[in-house]
Amino acid sequence: MSTTAETRLTPRERLTRGLTYSAVGPVDVTRGVVGLGVQSARATASQLRRRYREGRLAQEIAAAQDTIAQELAAAQEAVANLPQVIQDVRRSQRHNKRTWLIAAATTTVVLAGGAVAFTIVRRSMRPEPSPLPPSVDVQPRP
Repeated sequence: MSTTAETRLTPRERLTRGLTYSAVGPVDVTRGVVGLGVQSARATASQLRRRYREGRLAQEIAAAQDTIAQELAAAQEAVANLPQVIQDVRRSQRHNKRTWLIAAATTTVVLAGGAVAFTIVRRSMRPEPSPLPPSVDVQPRP
């Protein structure tokens, strides 16, 4: 086989070869024209897809900008209200001192009860020594 038969020809090369050679000319001319048409259609479709994506991307960017503007306005409003929120929290913290004392006392009582329960359970887990002498000699033989 020749090198031209082993490598794939592009439609343009096939059209050129078809016009050059008369024996295979009509077949190659037809295949070349069809191939150029297909390539042209693919290029056009690719171009249309790219334009569609770019248009859609522009719409998405505009939507994102609108969303960012709304979020920024909300953040500015929250920052503007921050001093009032801090004052409200400080006022409510003054009343929470009693709550903290109750929580600390409850925690202390629970921990003390847990320590007592742990001590009682640990003592009850120890086996009582048997009044009978051991049945096996405890001292190892030399």
